[in-house]
Amino acid sequence: MESAFLTFILVSSFAVDSSHFSFTDWDDVVVAREGSPTILVCNDTTVRGRGSISINWMTKSLVEKDWKLVLSASERKIFYGGSSKKTMRLTDPNFKVTGNFSLSFLPYLEDCGLYSCLIKQKERKLKEKIILLAVLTDNKVASFTGTVHGNEISTVTLARTPFHLMCPDVTGDIVLLYWKPPDSKNMKLVYQYDRWRDSTSVQSKNLKLAGPPYNAEAGSFSFLLTPELKDGGLYVCDVYLNDNTFSQRTLLSVLKATVVTNQDSSKLTLKCLYSELSKVQSVSWKYQNKSRRLHMLSHVPGIIMTILPLPITSDTAGNYTCTLQLKNGKTVWATVTLPPKARNNGITNTVESHSVTTPYQLAPLSALLVLVPLVAVAVGVLLWRQKHISDRNLIFSTPRPLLSHLFIKPVFSTLLHSQQAPPQGSVYMDLKPRGEDDVYKELERYEQCQS
Repeated sequence: MESAFLTFILVSSFAVDSSHFSFTDWDDVVVAREGSPTILVCNDTTVRGRGSISINWMTKSLVEKDWKLVLSASERKIFYGGSSKKTMRLTDPNFKVTGNFSLSFLPYLEDCGLYSCLIKQKERKLKEKIILLAVLTDNKVASFTGTVHGNEISTVTLARTPFHLMCPDVTGDIVLLYWKPPDSKNMKLVYQYDRWRDSTSVQSKNLKLAGPPYNAEAGSFSFLLTPELKDGGLYVCDVYLNDNTFSQRTLLSVLKATVVTNQDSSKLTLKCLYSELSKVQSVSWKYQNKSRRLHMLSHVPGIIMTILPLPITSDTAGNYTCTLQLKNGKTVWATVTLPPKARNNGITNTVESHSVTTPYQLAPLSALLVLVPLVAVAVGVLLWRQKHISDRNLIFSTPRPLLSHLFIKPVFSTLLHSQQAPPQGSVYMDLKPRGEDDVYKELERYEQCQS
């Protein structure tokens, strides 16, 4: 019945006034369901790097002679014409760089007709594409009353740490991701992907479609978010499959730890900042020596601080951990390691450049901590071969290093792991012969063979 109704729309439209057009008057045909997300695709990658570029979207019915403006956009501004609808927007505002001039909206029956995508450089036409839009209507389908909602997820992560935003576990055709920032009433469309038209609209540089085991091209969706503190809030992932909608809500809190000094460098302030407060149960700072209690301050919601005197001494050096726990028991923490340091030993600059460091950003430091013991072993082996050292109890040890700068290490824990202790900050390696596979014993056998 739906196919017959669609055919009726098209045939009736063609028969109204065939003298005004032919079947070659358009470049593409888009068939959409009434009220469902639709993209009129218009791309031109040749415009990249070409000076001033503008886009005009216009529309007219099949019986009209004159085009009416939908929207006109340049690099600096966008103007909506009289034929624009509330849901109409460019899928990519950065069209000059990407060459994506596509138009997205929720069409209804009265929106059937021709649409013109006109790309210009100054007043010179670069490309024009005509699209015929046909709308399939069915009152029961258009209402999308069959939306299936998953259980809301409440979770927490660390700033600048990759995090999976879950979508409904279904195979779909189109996925839309909405975001409502903390303390905001408005939802924002931040990502849109149509796998059939291979069309993508992204409004956040911190978002991307997740890879394996997910496959967006096959209709399996999930998002990878690397959030800043401000990116906490409510995320809604809607997946469309034919006339069905599936929705998943995630309420995300984000934690960030920073270290700052006051102007006269007499005090060090450890700050714990967090966003999306509605599901937060508690936030606190703790020192590695549990018998020493920290004085904590919180002047505004979303920030908790503790202040230490400078210079850092052996009594105040060590690990300081900020722990955030949600009402559902999920926990995340960030650990700051402070080595003993003189007052004027560059602590201010170090803190500014290393205020937040995730594990993959610690690569230079980690490589150094591994390299030192390896060099020690190599030197020892060289001396052994030169001087024929026969002592089997030779030991190479690297003492715990006094780190020359501060760093913060994030650890994520679910309720099952909430009792797990935070990782410590130093690396210790002790190499000594203990068995048949010992490297020193094997070297001694080699020396015997050489003799």
